[in-house]
Amino acid sequence: MTADQVVRSGAAAALAARAAAVLPGGVSSNVRLATARTFFARGSGPRLWDVDGNEYIDYLLGQGPAFLGHAHPQVNGAVTTAVGRGMVFGAQHALEVEAIEKLLAAVGWADMARLGVSGTEAVHAALRLARAATGRRKVIGFAGQYHGWLDTVLMAHGPDGHRPGSAGQPPQYIADWVVAPFNDADAVQRSFEEHPGEIAAVILEPMMCNSGAIAPRPGFLARLRELCTAHGAVLIFDEVVTGFRLAFGGAAQRFGVTPDLAIYGKAVAGGWPVAAIAGRRELLELFGTGKVNHSGTFNASVMAAAAVSATMDVLRETQPYLSVEEHGTELMTGLRGIGERYGVPLHVQGLPAAFHVSFRAEGAPPTDIVDHASLQSLDLARYTRVSRTLAAHGIWVAGRGIWYVSAAHGPAELTDTLDRFDRALAAHVAESRP
Repeated sequence: MTADQVVRSGAAAALAARAAAVLPGGVSSNVRLATARTFFARGSGPRLWDVDGNEYIDYLLGQGPAFLGHAHPQVNGAVTTAVGRGMVFGAQHALEVEAIEKLLAAVGWADMARLGVSGTEAVHAALRLARAATGRRKVIGFAGQYHGWLDTVLMAHGPDGHRPGSAGQPPQYIADWVVAPFNDADAVQRSFEEHPGEIAAVILEPMMCNSGAIAPRPGFLARLRELCTAHGAVLIFDEVVTGFRLAFGGAAQRFGVTPDLAIYGKAVAGGWPVAAIAGRRELLELFGTGKVNHSGTFNASVMAAAAVSATMDVLRETQPYLSVEEHGTELMTGLRGIGERYGVPLHVQGLPAAFHVSFRAEGAPPTDIVDHASLQSLDLARYTRVSRTLAAHGIWVAGRGIWYVSAAHGPAELTDTLDRFDRALAAHVAESRP
């Protein structure tokens, strides 16, 4: 199966033609425009099968949500049982209380939380809370980080600063953002000094999982905590990707720094579309008094609450983090070894649960990738091409380089992945020869 055949053979080709006629770009999310195209029929654990019967080891995991693997029986069973009693009541139900209690017990530091549907909307709610609590407008963010697709948060970053990330996005909607390089606490301090009494919040992915799998330098997050406290700003961790993946208590537990608010998604519900905002009581209660609006018909639906509750149970009972660490560590080591064997400047970095694969420019020495600017030194376009070759060899990954390891990946997946990666890289090297 060639890279082109991933999208052009059998039933997938027919579906692609039908999709092109009714779906813009043939997809329902622009993120998928950059991913190798096929149509999946089912997923189980760490593997997927497309409509033509081809099998893949999945390291995309639906862009991260399937941390327990696909179709986890305990989670899906809980949702099936619960939904038999109703779906959306427009009122409270016992499962939502149970889900929040379990979520808060896992997180450890937060006092209260609410469930929503998407990480994007939860980010919006967190920023609204921060602005209401402080009476300020400006927000410090970090180049290369992603906080959703809405007009007020979507940005493109370059050497000349930040700009709207999409046509049709009014520039004034991001005028209140002050953007600093990730891992540069001094730049954040200067931003506070340049905008005295104006910064409502600092928001960040505590590890840049969406872009480069860049971990925080020692002391960086702690310094942000100190600066926010000193200047009366709200520290917000966007843990949509890192939450319940890097540790049971998320990045806050992994890195030992406590934010004021955090947004969770992806792994919080075993693949179901759920997000949560958690944080200090005095902030969250601004929702409860009605001073700050946070609404949603499907917030804490029966399905969402059941999925969160069951996922928290599975994570607490199985504690899969050691096996994820072991699998990811061996996988990263194996990928590097294959790159060396073929003389390819493969770059692999990150944490075992979420790491980034790309290529150094030919002849360039190994270098630390610590922020968005240094990430641009890699040959990201080459990896995007290789991701399609990987798909053709039965490894499903994101075109932007992130690999997610699930609790379902085991020894068989490790062996199969390294064998398939070896063959895919050999094919890429052969195709690259003049």
